[in-house]
Amino acid sequence: MTNITFYKKNDKIIGFEVFGHAGKNRRNGHDLLCCEISTVSQLAVVGIDEVAGIKKCYKIEDGYLKIMLDEHVASNEKIQFLFETCLQSLKSIVYDEEKYAKLEVKNV
Repeated sequence: MTNITFYKKNDKIIGFEVFGHAGKNRRNGHDLLCCEISTVSQLAVVGIDEVAGIKKCYKIEDGYLKIMLDEHVASNEKIQFLFETCLQSLKSIVYDEEKYAKLEVKNV
Protein backbone atom coordinates (compact mmCIF):
# COMPACT_ATOMS: atom_id res chain seq x y z
CA MET A 1 0.00 0.00 0.00
CA THR A 2 1.25 3.46 -0.90
CA ASN A 3 0.17 6.31 1.37
CA ILE A 4 0.30 9.86 0.03
CA THR A 5 -0.24 12.85 2.31
CA PHE A 6 -0.23 16.46 1.18
CA TYR A 7 0.27 19.07 3.89
CA LYS A 8 -1.49 22.44 3.73
CA LYS A 9 -1.02 25.52 5.86
CA ASN A 10 -3.16 28.64 5.39
CA ASP A 11 -4.63 27.15 2.18
CA LYS A 12 -1.17 26.63 0.63
CA ILE A 13 0.46 23.25 0.04
CA ILE A 14 3.75 23.25 1.94
CA GLY A 15 4.80 19.71 1.05
CA PHE A 16 3.87 16.07 0.72
CA GLU A 17 4.96 12.61 1.79
CA VAL A 18 4.76 9.32 -0.07
CA PHE A 19 5.60 6.01 1.58
CA GLY A 20 5.17 2.34 0.90
CA HIS A 21 4.97 0.27 -2.25
CA ALA A 22 1.65 -0.16 -4.03
CA GLY A 23 2.14 -3.90 -4.57
CA LYS A 24 -0.12 -4.05 -7.60
CA ASN A 25 0.88 -6.72 -10.17
CA ARG A 26 3.62 -7.91 -7.86
CA ARG A 27 3.66 -11.36 -9.50
CA ASN A 28 5.16 -10.17 -12.76
CA GLY A 29 7.53 -7.68 -11.12
CA HIS A 30 6.13 -4.66 -12.94
CA ASP A 31 4.19 -2.42 -10.58
CA LEU A 32 3.03 0.31 -12.94
CA LEU A 33 0.95 2.00 -10.24
CA CYS A 34 4.04 2.43 -8.08
CA CYS A 35 5.98 3.69 -11.10
CA GLU A 36 3.33 6.29 -11.89
CA ILE A 37 3.25 7.57 -8.31
CA SER A 38 7.06 7.69 -8.17
CA THR A 39 7.31 9.56 -11.46
CA VAL A 40 4.94 12.34 -10.39
CA SER A 41 6.60 12.58 -6.96
CA GLN A 42 10.07 12.77 -8.49
CA LEU A 43 8.84 15.51 -10.83
CA ALA A 44 8.22 17.68 -7.76
CA VAL A 45 11.75 16.97 -6.48
CA VAL A 46 13.30 17.93 -9.82
CA GLY A 47 11.13 21.03 -10.09
CA ILE A 48 11.96 22.25 -6.62
CA ASP A 49 15.62 21.21 -6.44
CA GLU A 50 16.89 21.54 -10.00
CA VAL A 51 14.60 24.21 -11.46
CA ALA A 52 13.72 26.40 -8.46
CA GLY A 53 17.08 25.81 -6.80
CA ILE A 54 15.63 25.06 -3.36
CA LYS A 55 18.06 22.58 -1.84
CA LYS A 56 17.85 20.19 1.11
CA CYS A 57 14.06 20.28 1.38
CA TYR A 58 13.42 16.62 0.65
CA LYS A 59 14.29 13.14 1.84
CA ILE A 60 14.30 10.08 -0.41
CA GLU A 61 14.77 6.44 0.59
CA ASP A 62 13.45 3.16 -0.77
CA GLY A 63 9.68 3.47 -0.73
CA TYR A 64 9.77 6.92 0.86
CA LEU A 65 9.81 10.53 -0.33
CA LYS A 66 9.05 13.66 1.66
CA ILE A 67 9.21 17.29 0.53
CA MET A 68 8.57 20.05 3.06
CA LEU A 69 9.04 23.75 2.48
CA ASP A 70 8.89 26.77 4.70
CA GLU A 71 5.46 28.40 4.40
CA HIS A 72 6.96 31.57 2.95
CA VAL A 73 8.88 29.66 0.25
CA ALA A 74 5.93 27.39 -0.49
CA SER A 75 3.62 30.33 -1.08
CA ASN A 76 5.51 31.18 -4.29
CA GLU A 77 3.05 31.00 -7.18
CA LYS A 78 5.23 28.65 -9.24
CA ILE A 79 5.77 26.29 -6.28
CA GLN A 80 2.01 26.21 -5.65
CA PHE A 81 1.41 25.49 -9.33
CA LEU A 82 3.86 22.56 -9.14
CA PHE A 83 2.37 21.18 -5.91
CA GLU A 84 -1.23 21.54 -7.15
CA THR A 85 -0.32 19.82 -10.43
CA CYS A 86 1.27 16.94 -8.51
CA LEU A 87 -1.76 16.69 -6.21
CA GLN A 88 -4.23 16.55 -9.10
CA SER A 89 -2.05 14.09 -11.03
CA LEU A 90 -1.71 11.78 -8.04
CA LYS A 91 -5.46 11.98 -7.37
CA SER A 92 -6.15 10.80 -10.91
CA ILE A 93 -3.56 8.01 -10.61
CA VAL A 94 -4.90 6.58 -7.35
CA TYR A 95 -8.57 6.97 -8.31
CA ASP A 96 -10.18 3.52 -8.01
CA GLU A 97 -6.98 2.04 -6.55
CA GLU A 98 -8.01 2.12 -2.87
CA LYS A 99 -6.66 -1.40 -2.36
CA TYR A 100 -3.17 -0.23 -3.36
CA ALA A 101 -2.93 3.51 -2.67
CA LYS A 102 -4.46 6.17 -0.46
CA LEU A 103 -4.21 9.96 -0.78
CA GLU A 104 -5.18 12.53 1.82
CA VAL A 105 -4.71 16.24 2.42
CA LYS A 106 -4.00 17.42 5.96
CA ASN A 107 -4.08 20.92 7.37
CA VAL A 108 -1.14 21.59 9.67
